[in-house]
Amino acid sequence: MGSITLSKITKTFGPKEVIPPLDLQINEGEFVVFVGPSGCGKSTLLRLIAGLEDVTSGQISINGEEVTLAPPAKRGLAMVFQSYALYPHMSVKKNIAFPLKMAKKSQSEIDEKVTNAAKVLNLTEYLDHRPGQLSGGQRQRVAIGRAIVREPAAFLFDEPLSNLDAALRVNMRAEISDLHRQLETTMIYVTHDQVEAMTMADKIVVLQAGRIEQVGAPLELYETPRNKFVAGFIGSPRMNFIEGHEAAKHDAHTIGIRPEHLTISTESGAWQGKVGLAEHLGSDTFLRVDAGPLGELTVRAIGDVKVKYGDTVFLSPDPSKIHRFDAGGLALR
Repeated sequence: MGSITLSKITKTFGPKEVIPPLDLQINEGEFVVFVGPSGCGKSTLLRLIAGLEDVTSGQISINGEEVTLAPPAKRGLAMVFQSYALYPHMSVKKNIAFPLKMAKKSQSEIDEKVTNAAKVLNLTEYLDHRPGQLSGGQRQRVAIGRAIVREPAAFLFDEPLSNLDAALRVNMRAEISDLHRQLETTMIYVTHDQVEAMTMADKIVVLQAGRIEQVGAPLELYETPRNKFVAGFIGSPRMNFIEGHEAAKHDAHTIGIRPEHLTISTESGAWQGKVGLAEHLGSDTFLRVDAGPLGELTVRAIGDVKVKYGDTVFLSPDPSKIHRFDAGGLALR
């Protein structure tokens, strides 16, 4: 069991309200990602759930039981931090076993749970190593193993991959996703990286200034963002926004079109511009095009597009993929 309910949760630091009244339902077994820019309140919200911060008002329930005032140890949750927080003088085995030893579990139970966790995380051959002998990805797996042996109602991950290089982050994303499928346990994952959110989540919670802007499946947020903020945050490269006369043609204050929904031609098209930065990656070409009164537009094309800096090009948006927003930034349907 691992359902978590937040009802009218608020958090203030002195006179500043960092989490306005907030409601959220996390269902058993879901992989939920909190995403948003720095300072949006995502880590604070995670710490409120964990009990590492006191709520100012509202109620938190885990599996139907109110835990608002319960200490972290009584909530049945396991947290994995950005820093691995491993004991350098202990072996991998002892690091993973530490929470069980503190709970005064029998040695036979400790050995069984450590062995099982190590097998799940491909750490069996490293059990006698110390953290200093491991790679960053392996050390993060040890930290996850220490959480697994507690058999929590839910795992809480606070930007666990931020200290890893790009290649390791990709590998660890896949490993954590695989772990979720194996354990079928609720996971809440905090990140500022919307690519991590899109590739890992069952459900994404987009936050801004402590407020929930939208909750939904990754493709739901990508295809039908509720407002301009979500539209601009979800998707990489970010959505292009156009105001003025071109937006007025669509009965909107602002229109949005994603870089991958623009086609490029050297002969004709709806909008004319000049190529600025051109990034040729082989599988994709990313272009920044100065489209005059429309502003600078980003284009993502499949394959290698034979254009260079200063070339005149024509862009055409897919009419079915144009997003419309009112003056307040809300999506128009």
